[in-house]
Amino acid sequence: MTQYIPMLKHTQLFRGVGEPEIRSMLSCLNAKCQTYAKGQYVLRQGARVQDIMILAQGKLHVQRDDYWGNSNIISAIDAGEMFGEAYVSPDSGTIGNNLIAVEASTVLLFDARRILTTCPTACPFHTTVIQNLFYAISDKNRKLMRKLGHMSQRSTREKLMSYLSEESSRQGSAVFTIPFNRQQLADFLSVDRSAMSNELRKMREDGLIAFEKSRFTLLY
Repeated sequence: MTQYIPMLKHTQLFRGVGEPEIRSMLSCLNAKCQTYAKGQYVLRQGARVQDIMILAQGKLHVQRDDYWGNSNIISAIDAGEMFGEAYVSPDSGTIGNNLIAVEASTVLLFDARRILTTCPTACPFHTTVIQNLFYAISDKNRKLMRKLGHMSQRSTREKLMSYLSEESSRQGSAVFTIPFNRQQLADFLSVDRSAMSNELRKMREDGLIAFEKSRFTLLY
């Protein structure tokens, strides 16, 4: 666990907290470490969550599967990102999606009740963690609204342009790599893969984009 302290210092949850303070908090927060193989479920739909989790290494997909086996990728979780906080409230019920490791992954778990309950000395760095948790939840709400913005576009082309424009802006370059393969991108945007692939080819023919696998270039 201690080998991940340098990484934790740069996460949203522990932003502004020094490594010595994080080290002393690991026991206080009942921190645990779990590993998952590629394709393994980290959390299944219907599970109850009591921990706030941080992905130490690897990559996860938040995925919803229907009765007929159709999948829809809600979001991707990269190393250093936090998840599970939306379901730790006593009234939040069970988790509504599956979380799947798309590569070998390590997850750090922190007892949510211990995070939200300050120690008797009310140490300043614990208060900072609580504030960071609030800010992280707010940031995730904004990301969800952006995804809804992509999906609200009427056509497949408009959804692609909305998503690619945002990724270009987020990465600060007209040349960027997206975190999805073709099927995953289609699931994320809730469009048919074949129709999306055809639209990408048309956009390339129209001089709007260039791409190779997951690397895209926006053209003027």
